[in-house]
Amino acid sequence: MIDSGKLKKYADIVVRVGNNVQQGQPVVIGFGRRAVYPDHIEFARELVKSAYDAGASFVQVDWGDEWWLRETIKRGDLDLFKARTEWQLQFVEKLAEAGASYIAIPASDPKLYDGVDSSRVEIAERAIRATFRSFDNRRTNNLYRWTLASAPTQAWADQVHPELPEGERVSALWNDILYAARATGDDPVGGWRKHSEHLRQRAAWLDQLHIRSLRYTAPGTDLTVDLAEGHYWASAEHEDRQHVSFIANIPTEEVYTTPSKRGVNGVVRSTMPLNHNGSLITGIELQFEQGRIVRYSAETGQDALRGIIESDEGSHYLGEVALVPVDSPIAQMNQIFYNTLFDENASCHFAIGHAYPLVAGGDDLPLNEWDAHGLNESLMHVDFMVGSKELNIDALTADGGTVPIFRNGRWANGN
Repeated sequence: MIDSGKLKKYADIVVRVGNNVQQGQPVVIGFGRRAVYPDHIEFARELVKSAYDAGASFVQVDWGDEWWLRETIKRGDLDLFKARTEWQLQFVEKLAEAGASYIAIPASDPKLYDGVDSSRVEIAERAIRATFRSFDNRRTNNLYRWTLASAPTQAWADQVHPELPEGERVSALWNDILYAARATGDDPVGGWRKHSEHLRQRAAWLDQLHIRSLRYTAPGTDLTVDLAEGHYWASAEHEDRQHVSFIANIPTEEVYTTPSKRGVNGVVRSTMPLNHNGSLITGIELQFEQGRIVRYSAETGQDALRGIIESDEGSHYLGEVALVPVDSPIAQMNQIFYNTLFDENASCHFAIGHAYPLVAGGDDLPLNEWDAHGLNESLMHVDFMVGSKELNIDALTADGGTVPIFRNGRWANGN
């Protein structure tokens, strides 16, 4: 197990740098699909202590169990499962009204739903997404501060480190997570401030280019992505509506923006496995015409991919474009995590489904006006990785020029 001092340092980073908990504020640990599992008891307790030390007025922990989740989706009454999800939302929203901030620990077993009827999985997962849809839209529009920061489970560690004896796998994954999360060293808080500023400068450079579209070329990929009109590039640090800063993802190495809903054309092939809610998908290939996915396939996990894309009309479109070089610290680990929070920070990626409204005035734009501004609405938001050492990206700018953005998987103008 991880040393208690390291665990406290990591928890303090999540609470004070990521969530930036304020005096007198309620804090929720675990919400929606991301309950706190038994493997996370020790880490969750450190988060609770750190939150109260930071001045939290109340800390709610939503305890859960993936074994229970699997067995209930496999054998339980799914109508009662949906009702339970609605009861969970009620208290989460009550705390939102009281000004709560939110922390989650994503750590799903990549093989959780092996052998479970995929139609039952889709019904249950859709119930969770639909129930939390309005809350999640407000959260990702930064009405509340929220942070995702992971910790190992035995099942996840077994998948990541099968080469090690079973008793050593969780410790090895802890070491991976702490390194990826920049939680090591003498001054991780200062390190995070420098890292956040570097990403902010990268986003500012992209904004200055006034990009109209991006062209991706790599083996199996030839894709043109128009960016939404009035878009801007975001990075690690955000502000809530009270102008309190926070970092949503720990770790994070990306800069990202919003594609134009109907401006995506061509074909793209994934370069890393995708663990989606306990189902592993590899070798994704998507073909787009006027923004819409018109053909899709996967080498493994075809049913899970179908469940993502056929979820609703909006899940046939992209909602996010994110740039990450192959020489990011996480990429240099040369480790597949089977967890999007980490794998997306080792690779350029797209998200199928719901957009972040990263356009001028987007945070206050009603959903019924999103389509007119080229923004996509969906129950889904699923990242898949497309970066590699063979990926090149060029930008077509508003003045008709072409600017190289990535060459061989790295920033074309250096770091």
